[in-house]
Amino acid sequence: MIAAGMLERVAASVAAANPKLADIDLQHQLRAEYGGLRVVVCSDDDLPPRLPPAHGNARCNLYYLDTGAHCVTLTRDAAAASGLVVALLAGPLDAAGD
Repeated sequence: MIAAGMLERVAASVAAANPKLADIDLQHQLRAEYGGLRVVVCSDDDLPPRLPPAHGNARCNLYYLDTGAHCVTLTRDAAAASGLVVALLAGPLDAAGD
């Protein structure tokens, strides 16, 4: 279960992070900051467009991750969630190719 307020805190941490940080480094930073929370960082383009994010801001969308079964899945159920997918949005630097 993802505790109340966790989405806002994680999204704020992502927004405050260096935008040039590699995805894997951001993933490690978030795991360390949030006590080993299961976190996967990817591009928002890698997620199904029909799945609405659980939370978002100008830098990322957050999706619930369910690792309770044999296979990892995305879920809309906060109570079933055991982690988060941090889906980074393309920003001005990404669009300019920097």
